[in-house]
Amino acid sequence: MGVRLERMRSSPRFSNGVFQNTQPVAQGLKKGAAAPTISEFLCGGQRRVPPGPLPSVDPLPTCSRPPETALRATWLGHSTVLLEMNGVRVLTDPVWGERASPVHFAGPKRFQPVPVSIEALPALDAVVVSHDHYDHLDYPTIQQLARLDVPFFTSLGVGAHLEAWGVSPDRITELDWWESADLGRGGLSITAAPSQHFSGRALGGRNTTLWSSMVFRTEHCSVFFSGDTGLTPEYAQIKERLGPFDLVMLEVGAFHPAWGDIHLGPENALKALSLLGGAPFLPVHWGTFNLAMHAWDEPAETLLARASAFGAQLVMPRLGEPVEPSRAESVDPWWRPVAALAQRDPTPHEAEEAPSLPPPSAAVPWPMD
Repeated sequence: MGVRLERMRSSPRFSNGVFQNTQPVAQGLKKGAAAPTISEFLCGGQRRVPPGPLPSVDPLPTCSRPPETALRATWLGHSTVLLEMNGVRVLTDPVWGERASPVHFAGPKRFQPVPVSIEALPALDAVVVSHDHYDHLDYPTIQQLARLDVPFFTSLGVGAHLEAWGVSPDRITELDWWESADLGRGGLSITAAPSQHFSGRALGGRNTTLWSSMVFRTEHCSVFFSGDTGLTPEYAQIKERLGPFDLVMLEVGAFHPAWGDIHLGPENALKALSLLGGAPFLPVHWGTFNLAMHAWDEPAETLLARASAFGAQLVMPRLGEPVEPSRAESVDPWWRPVAALAQRDPTPHEAEEAPSLPPPSAAVPWPMD
């Protein structure tokens, strides 16, 4: 822990015992936004989960063949994406667990299964964890991945969790913003970049580890992955220092106007995409967990409605459907047939889960991730 703690304390982002965003932002409520009530968070809002399973595809038949281009991406749900770049496979924020929660019996429950098991995944070359929230750093998933001979790349301080859960220290690389590490195969470099968020897995441990976006680059392609973030002008700096990009993956779900400084939502994701220089845009952080008050399909529908105004090229494959961004076709709204099922009475699947762990304040709910 000594070397890790020394590196954390030497970070320009570390001050007064915690990590800080570049600009002071509210970790919960955005100034001037109406606070959601505890009843709205737990009970309010409609269509918080789909009325049935979403369409998904077994990715293994396609992933068993090399991509025809330098880059292929397979969205596996929420922020978990399998990237194939010049023959190297990278897995982002892997979450196979049933709940985004500190306990197995309560908290936001997965409403959509992962299209493939960890055991069936093709051989991985790197696992990347952007920050330590439960819907990005999942204990049972890390325990399974720890058994594989695969290196982990993450933000400063998060390696302590990985090490405690069975990942050997020599397989863990922690990065501060603007730091890069070479994988050692495929010419892949991984760079941590700014994001505007917060961290913590318990009320007493907030911001003791860093949160980051991540950039993956090989000789022939480059990918930006937001992790969790609010809209920040630092995206323009990321474009200048690390762009251009062949694929941008930005969070679009689990948002609320009151959380605007630390989550994007679809409208701000499109603004962030513009700051990043534009590229084929694969939205993540939706379609898996009920973590906010909006309808489960609102992120997708808003993106579809607003993308043309921003000149955005959306890449929205079904869960588990491998896609090569340079060859992606126009979006097929594959989620709409499921949404149409909600015209009848709610099913048990639809009504099963509202977040069952209340946020810290009954008057001012905090985001769950």
